[in-house]
Amino acid sequence: MALVVAALGGCQSVASRDDFIPASDIRGTGDLGLVVERAAGSVLVVDTTQRSVLGRVEGLGDLSHASVVYSRDARYGYVFGRDGGLTKVDLLTRSIVNRVIQSGNSIGGAISQDGRYVAVSNYEPGGVKVFDSKTLDLVLNVPATYTRNDGEPDQSKTVGLVDAPGHQFVFSLFDAGEIWTLDMSGEDPEITRYKAGKAPYDALITPDGRYYIAGLFGEDGLSLLDLWNHEQGVTEILPNYGKGEQQLPVYKMPHLEGWAIADGRAFVPAVGHHQVLVADMEDWSLMDRIPVQGQPVFVMASPDNRQIWVSFAHPENDVVQVIDSRSREIIRTLEPGEAVLHMEFTPRGEEVWVSARDSNRVTVYSTRTLEPVATLSAKNPSGIFFTSRAHTLGL
Repeated sequence: MALVVAALGGCQSVASRDDFIPASDIRGTGDLGLVVERAAGSVLVVDTTQRSVLGRVEGLGDLSHASVVYSRDARYGYVFGRDGGLTKVDLLTRSIVNRVIQSGNSIGGAISQDGRYVAVSNYEPGGVKVFDSKTLDLVLNVPATYTRNDGEPDQSKTVGLVDAPGHQFVFSLFDAGEIWTLDMSGEDPEITRYKAGKAPYDALITPDGRYYIAGLFGEDGLSLLDLWNHEQGVTEILPNYGKGEQQLPVYKMPHLEGWAIADGRAFVPAVGHHQVLVADMEDWSLMDRIPVQGQPVFVMASPDNRQIWVSFAHPENDVVQVIDSRSREIIRTLEPGEAVLHMEFTPRGEEVWVSARDSNRVTVYSTRTLEPVATLSAKNPSGIFFTSRAHTLGL
């Protein structure tokens, strides 16, 4: 017995007193996030438990259309800037780990299922570039070339880049009217091309990773790729939602990443209409049209799927409307400030953070009472990205 006790005692002495770290200096990242300050070229590191700002990281370039993905351990945020910058930010030290300028104009990105690769979608010169997530070294360049109607080769803007199961990336070619999959699972990456509708401008992937859906600027309807049955190619859904109606001038394209999936239904922003469309996900038929006060930009479901929060394009962009997903009726109109740009739910959905660019603030609302519970100052805030995204497909 004495030998057993001695052995156990030896196992316990794994750290010397010199290695001790005070508990006050240790924290997780599960309740952290980044708020983009678009005009200042900086991001705020925020704490969603305390509803507080921990610090600011500066020097990230042009963030006029910025987005963020996270490493698997949720310590590092990868910030995609409009100037082609890809910046790796450490949320714990609140510092820039690395930064590369990888193109002339980029429009978002994704991180692979296994966390090894970060891919960036580019407008100039077009195509997609894939980087090592640890070092930001270039791994692969995908030019996204196609043949124009006049027979000449060209390079397309790429949009709607998401990660997908099987270590894949999926993205759309705006100029070519195509959807491509990029399989990074083997030693040699594989690209598969699919013909899509006219001018896909953004896309989403459903939470289970099965359906990739691209919105179309050049026509009514949406392009759907079933990744479980990809041999069927791209199919068209909701083809006639705007038929016979005069489309309004489009001031800002909807952001489809935030499409709401709730109770077997998809809640979709209608391009050029003051409507949120409701589609049955069994057959992707149009079930309903919900009138709203302006052109929707974000249509986002709360984590419990009970509420649909809708933000709008200019000039009606100072309000947010909340829809009950069961009755499909508007239950509240909120006024978070001037030029609302983004919304983000806390991981379990008890609160939602809303940025108001021209009011220089982020307002935190309770999803139970629909009343504000906190306000944080920020320099022209836009995108809000919490680390819970690290464990969610397509975000």
